[in-house]
Amino acid sequence: VQLVESGGGLVQPGGSLRLSCAASGFTFSSYFMSWYRQAPGKERESVATISNTISDTTYANSVKGRFTISRDNAKNTVYLQMDSLKPEDTAVYFCSVVRYGRRYWGQGTQVTVSS
Repeated sequence: VQLVESGGGLVQPGGSLRLSCAASGFTFSSYFMSWYRQAPGKERESVATISNTISDTTYANSVKGRFTISRDNAKNTVYLQMDSLKPEDTAVYFCSVVRYGRRYWGQGTQVTVSS
C-alpha cells in the first residue's frame, strides 16, 4: 500500500487549497478513504471520510461546510477541497486507508494558514 499526498502549502486566511492523495498497491475502489490532520502539539484527528461508492461522506464538525472530500476511482486518487481556511486549520494532512484491519498512512503534506 502506498499513499502519496500533495497540494499543501502556505495560504492566507479565507483562501483555498486542494489536496490530492494518489493511492497504489490495493484495489482503491473497494475501500473507504479518509483524511486526517495533526497540528503541532495535538493528536491526529479525523477530518473527512468518503465511502468506496462515493455515496457517503462524513466530516469533522470543525470543517463541515468548508471542506469537501471526493475521489476519482479511475485515477486511484482522493481529494480534499479546503475553502474558507482558518489559521486553526494549520496542520500536516494525511490520507489514510484501513485494509485487513491495519491502517495505512501517507507521508503527509503541510498546510499553513497565515497572513
